[in-house]
Amino acid sequence: MNRNSNSRKVWSSDSGRLCPSCEKPKSECECWSKQSQKIDRSGDGIIRVSRETKGRKGKGVTIVSGLQMTEKDLKALAKELKKKCGTGGTVRDGKIEIQGEQRDKLVDLLTKKGMTVKRVGG
Repeated sequence: MNRNSNSRKVWSSDSGRLCPSCEKPKSECECWSKQSQKIDRSGDGIIRVSRETKGRKGKGVTIVSGLQMTEKDLKALAKELKKKCGTGGTVRDGKIEIQGEQRDKLVDLLTKKGMTVKRVGG
């Protein structure tokens, strides 16, 4: 089999999905768990709460960005915020998206948690 330098195995019928960097099964991979523990430290420490409708057919979502947390901690915080707001949401690209106009509630909730929060936009 002629292997191209850009090709790699991503799935195996024996073990399922494989890690892209070490090509071990996800259940045995150590670098996969390390990737999920990475924290984005590129921000300035201020959490920004904004509203966005772009690409959502006019439906608005509230975006919480600038959180310097692991993916696991982001999901836990998102779950708590969704419960407090009574709406759905998701974690995408290191940001929390909460359905609807929830900026005021989120600013209050995050401020009570001791975070520096800034309301962005209108």
